[in-house]
Amino acid sequence: MSSTLSRLDGAEPVFASGWRGLLTDYYELAKPRIVFLLLLTTLAAMIMAAHGVPPLETTLFTLIGGALAAGSAGAFNCVIDRDIDRLMARTATRPVAMGRIAPLPALVFASTLGVAAFAMLYLLVNPLAAWLSLAGNVYYVVVYTLWLKRSTVLNIVIGGAAGSVPPLVGWAAVTGHVGWAAVGLFAIIFLWTPPHFWALALMTNTDYARAKVPMLPNVRGIPQTKIEIFVYSALLVAVSLALTPLHVFGLWYFVPAALLGAFFMWDAWKLLRGGPVKPAARALFKFSLLYLALICAAMVLDSVIR
Repeated sequence: MSSTLSRLDGAEPVFASGWRGLLTDYYELAKPRIVFLLLLTTLAAMIMAAHGVPPLETTLFTLIGGALAAGSAGAFNCVIDRDIDRLMARTATRPVAMGRIAPLPALVFASTLGVAAFAMLYLLVNPLAAWLSLAGNVYYVVVYTLWLKRSTVLNIVIGGAAGSVPPLVGWAAVTGHVGWAAVGLFAIIFLWTPPHFWALALMTNTDYARAKVPMLPNVRGIPQTKIEIFVYSALLVAVSLALTPLHVFGLWYFVPAALLGAFFMWDAWKLLRGGPVKPAARALFKFSLLYLALICAAMVLDSVIR
């Protein structure tokens, strides 16, 4: 995500030429930084399901299949949103938006990745993992990108379900079914998504307004956005802690989850109470990435020890 913040800071991108530049463009078309986050939650769920190290072959095929699936969804998104991507500093340098890759080759690339992902997961992992992954991709491309993103201020809230699917895929890959720990991580990611992306939206408010994307800050205003970030942050922390009394996780998870939740709420409170908006939003955005990684680590630790 450092490149995202660099673009927001006005850093000039550097593009390679020739075949290396083309490979880089297709790599960026798949949104690799988002892919990494999704694979992190997938792997965490796999380790939890196995209560240790999952089978190497299953892990390898699941992560490769998951990367292909996420890359496919990201590429479809870049094609569909190329018109509004050109209008926003954060997305203006994407390959299709800049014309470095034409829409048709990008669609072929996205479709190829999607087919390869489903085939790999179905044939080399198990059908449930394949269908769950496909459902998440269809939801992201059709429900979020084509429908919600440009039509409702709840785009991030409802659309967040797509990014919450990878833990279900990871758990299903190891066990052949979906467990409560995976559902718990699904709920955490679902509630984590609004404060994470609304913090980003506060840093790019004029961009979304220019592109006529109904994000919360440019529709309901900055004060209301700060309130809703705080509310969703509180819901996130409450649900994360409730997983211990619900006997999904134990104390090895609860203690770090409580500490991480306290830091998350502190950043949300600093944003809510006033002062310069962008620095506070930036701090929350950056910590939210660390929070997701460490909450996954806490879940893994608890599952392995118990």
